[in-house]
Amino acid sequence: MYRRTKKYLTSRDERLAAMRAAKERQRLDGPTPDYPPELPELRMRITVERFDVGDAPVVQVMELRTTSRIDCYDAYANGKLWKQRIGLSRVLEWIRKANPRLLSARAVG
Repeated sequence: MYRRTKKYLTSRDERLAAMRAAKERQRLDGPTPDYPPELPELRMRITVERFDVGDAPVVQVMELRTTSRIDCYDAYANGKLWKQRIGLSRVLEWIRKANPRLLSARAVG
């Protein structure tokens, strides 16, 4: 690899510094973003419909509502408060455990 002279390094550093300053000036002159964004009260609704249990389908609805933390929710199961300040992975774990696998009709016969 070729050796770089002091003149080259100095001019490169000056160009990079000028580019950084221009980018920062452009960011400061632009409109200010809204931090944090306003979040709706109802953040997420998860509906599970099971058609393989009985005559009528079984419907379970999980509503995840806003809390003071961005990554936590107040979880309501079928309209009743289930857990406060719970993460999405825990809610999905509950849904997975609440709906166990059933034996397939094809496997029986």
